[in-house]
Amino acid sequence: MDSGAIRRRLALGLAVLTASGLLAVAAPGEAQAATTASCPGRKVRALPFSTGTVYVYKRGGYVCAVTVAKKPGVKRKMSVSVQARGNRPVVDEGRYSYLAGPVTVHAGRRCVWLKGRVGPKSVSTGWILC
Repeated sequence: MDSGAIRRRLALGLAVLTASGLLAVAAPGEAQAATTASCPGRKVRALPFSTGTVYVYKRGGYVCAVTVAKKPGVKRKMSVSVQARGNRPVVDEGRYSYLAGPVTVHAGRRCVWLKGRVGPKSVSTGWILC
């Protein structure tokens, strides 16, 4: 095989790798990857609502949550709140374009109440993970 053929094959391989990398960056799983990096532990709940989703993670006795906007880009009022039974809620609220949180509480084996908001729409769980 001559050096020109080797160069063409290497260029083709590089083009395929570059295209697959660009597709991975633009994939819908991007929101999930960002939330996973935000909260440690395993995902125990996804609480979807019309303008976003609250992702809930648990590790040891800690519960962590983030609110992710369904359509990122424009800054709007967003919040996420986690409250362990018997304690005050931990809240992150502000004008964000993509993600509110993460917020973490030590719940031990107590129930938690989660809330999330993106713009005018919200979700509230009641006591869960008991």
